[in-house]
Amino acid sequence: MPQFETESGSLVETASFIETRNSQAIDLAKQSPSMKSKPVSPKSDDEEKTFANYIKSTDLSDVNSPADQNKTNKLNASSTTLVNVQVDASDDAQIGEPAEMIVYDEADLNFGISTYQNSAHLPQSIFYTDPYLLDLINQALVGNQELRILSEEIRIACNETYARSGEYRPFVTAGVGAGIEKSGRHTRDGAVEEQLEVAPGKGFPDPLPDFLVAANVSWEVDIWKRLRNAQNAAAMRYLATKEGRNYVVTRLVAEIAENYYELLALDNRMQTLQKTIDIQQRSLDISNAMKEAGRGNQLAVQRFQAEVHKNESERAVIAQEIVETENRINFLVGRYPQHVDRTEVDFIDLNMQTLSAGVPSELLQNRADIREAERRVAAAGLDVKVARARFYPSLTLTGGLGWNAFATGYLFRTPESLIYSVAGDIVGPLINKRAIKADYQTANAVQLQSIYNYQQTVLEAHVEVVNLVSKVDNYRNSIEVKKQQLQSLEESVDSAGKLFQNARAEYVEVLLAQRELMEAKMLLIDTKQEELNAIINAYQALGGGGF
Repeated sequence: MPQFETESGSLVETASFIETRNSQAIDLAKQSPSMKSKPVSPKSDDEEKTFANYIKSTDLSDVNSPADQNKTNKLNASSTTLVNVQVDASDDAQIGEPAEMIVYDEADLNFGISTYQNSAHLPQSIFYTDPYLLDLINQALVGNQELRILSEEIRIACNETYARSGEYRPFVTAGVGAGIEKSGRHTRDGAVEEQLEVAPGKGFPDPLPDFLVAANVSWEVDIWKRLRNAQNAAAMRYLATKEGRNYVVTRLVAEIAENYYELLALDNRMQTLQKTIDIQQRSLDISNAMKEAGRGNQLAVQRFQAEVHKNESERAVIAQEIVETENRINFLVGRYPQHVDRTEVDFIDLNMQTLSAGVPSELLQNRADIREAERRVAAAGLDVKVARARFYPSLTLTGGLGWNAFATGYLFRTPESLIYSVAGDIVGPLINKRAIKADYQTANAVQLQSIYNYQQTVLEAHVEVVNLVSKVDNYRNSIEVKKQQLQSLEESVDSAGKLFQNARAEYVEVLLAQRELMEAKMLLIDTKQEELNAIINAYQALGGGGF
């Protein structure tokens, strides 16, 4: 039998799980249009991916280990050095540990083409190679408060399963007792005791002591498997809670990566703004020189000066955004506000992992939220069986064995002081079954809810992946076009500056050219950030980031 184990060492033995599969929900996922992907996994059409197969391969031992995430997502074997990489994201991570200062070439961040048929199979340390980002992720897996709360919820669910596992076993109690009783002579008990003798010529003591040593057994025979199904339902909810935590881990990794690259984008915006201020300051100096030489006027000087002040004000706003983004990362990591170490790269030319979406049916195995919904469907189905079993009679066996005497000297004399009893009760509902019927109908409604929730989760996952993969491609194309636009604007600013120095162009043309260049650079940075966010979220939507 599978066993659950908590950190305190308690074991939860479970009955064999019922292998269930909702064909309607599975067909919904398999009949949906194919995702836009690059490599396609040849294994997906040959192997049937069912809930039963997943349960058979699931290890239920580690409750709180982040390395336990997504154990069903096996790395595809291929001729690459990436296959044998093993990742434990949290074993050595320490909260507040300073990031190591690493100097490396920008090419280290360009991962190249993935050899995996589905990017969800890539561990975090392969998909993300920025050492500062990986350090933040490792710290978050240890220090994030939400993950700690979910770990305790897993422990609670495990304890519930452990408690349910004892309900279909016999209950044995043992105890000792002592008492004293005085019956009146003019009562029935007193009159009877008056006539009885313990031994020839020796009557019962008055008052009468009473000593007891006994053990009792009670066992409800689980004829209709009501108790076992209730325990299995609790076990499924335990598994669903674990999968829910796995999904939160993937979202946490994605959020940290999004905020990290947003921080890089803000740094790049600050650099772009500073370069623009420097260019405008040079134009302001030229305008002052032309004014002193009688070739310009005060209006041009004032316009350039106003533009410089506007951008200096914007620089302060960006500085505040950097502080807020750093603190969002610190909150996710589970530490107090502090500086976030990050790399310095050319943000616009930063490339991330090439995505491979695989086929839609792989989402059923790779997405933790789908696996969570699947286990809740199984638990709801078992709850229906539990509610149905309450309509049937239950059989309870009881028994007791012990010694009872009025003096300790006679207590363990056998068979004189030996007492025992055996009984069996069959009890079933006969009249007024409204409460049982209501519970049964409620269990059926909850089961339908869980099925609809499963279908909705599968549909949302599919739409999410299709949208994000498409967004990556479209934003990548948009960036290439914007780079060409930026090159033209840089040439126009250079030309406008030279013409202005030679009094062949108005200051307004220089201002407009500089403003358009800065806006184009800022828009390009925003577009690049959106592309990186789409890649990160697509990796998470495919089921990646959980191990």
